Amino acid sequence: MRSRTPDRLCAEAVDLARAAAEEVATPGMVGEHIDAVAEADRVVTHLFACKEPGYRGWRWAVTVARASRGKVVTLDESVLLPGPDALLAPEWVPWSERLRPGDMGPGDLLPTEADDLRLEPGFSGEDVPPPNSPVAEGMAADVADTEEAVVVPGSPAVQPAPARGGLAAVAEELGMARARVLSRYGLHAAADRWEESFGPKTPMAQAAPATCVSCGFLTPIAGSLRQAFGVCANEFSPADGRVVSLSYGCGAHSEAAVMPKPPRPAEPVLDETVVEAVSIRPAADGGSVEDGGPAEELGHS
Repeated sequence: MRSRTPDRLCAEAVDLARAAAEEVATPGMVGEHIDAVAEADRVVTHLFACKEPGYRGWRWAVTVARASRGKVVTLDESVLLPGPDALLAPEWVPWSERLRPGDMGPGDLLPTEADDLRLEPGFSGEDVPPPNSPVAEGMAADVADTEEAVVVPGSPAVQPAPARGGLAAVAEELGMARARVLSRYGLHAAADRWEESFGPKTPMAQAAPATCVSCGFLTPIAGSLRQAFGVCANEFSPADGRVVSLSYGCGAHSEAAVMPKPPRPAEPVLDETVVEAVSIRPAADGGSVEDGGPAEELGHS
């Protein structure tokens, strides 16, 4: 068993270790001697404080050694190592895990992994299926039943595929003429993400007078998600241009409120059968004074 007590000659070689550390460090950045640690028999590592501003808690580690029965201590290596309370960079995370929505800018490229769970194989580009596949046999039988079909001698499995109804045309019609399409996992992940932003549980939807399914500004989308989502086309809505759940809603609903017409004052009613009679009595200065008596009907004054 090796002794963990530092070798005496190696432990005393502090000046040799300091000189080695100062040779690789920036001038004046090697601090006081911290400790001498025994690595093995006649192998000792001297630790010096590091004064570099960006390396708080780091230490210069210089390892020295000597041969068996040797009296001369030689230098092994010098390296900067972190101490127990060293300031360290956070653990490295791959870019694919650091990327967040909104991080991409103009000119950025985002490669998609070959085994991305959000995607699955689409149309492979081959218009003719493998000869021994059930699809090929069925297509050959259809060709044989057609009067204008060209039938070549041999097994039905090797008959030429008809020009009409090819796989490429069907894939194009179904919107699958792509190398990869969304998988079920990708569809569910997108639906959960959209519903979290513009779904029925948001505060805006909770206070809305109605849902988007009855709003005139809702633009339908294609695909399997059309039964649950659409695109808002109201410039005054907080979801303008966004994919919204049909259960979402906001105050900008097309039928949120019907503006009432301003009230009009009633037409004045004139009763021409009744008049107000006012009696006049002479004043002291020769004029006339209006008597403030009650109104009397004409013919009764």
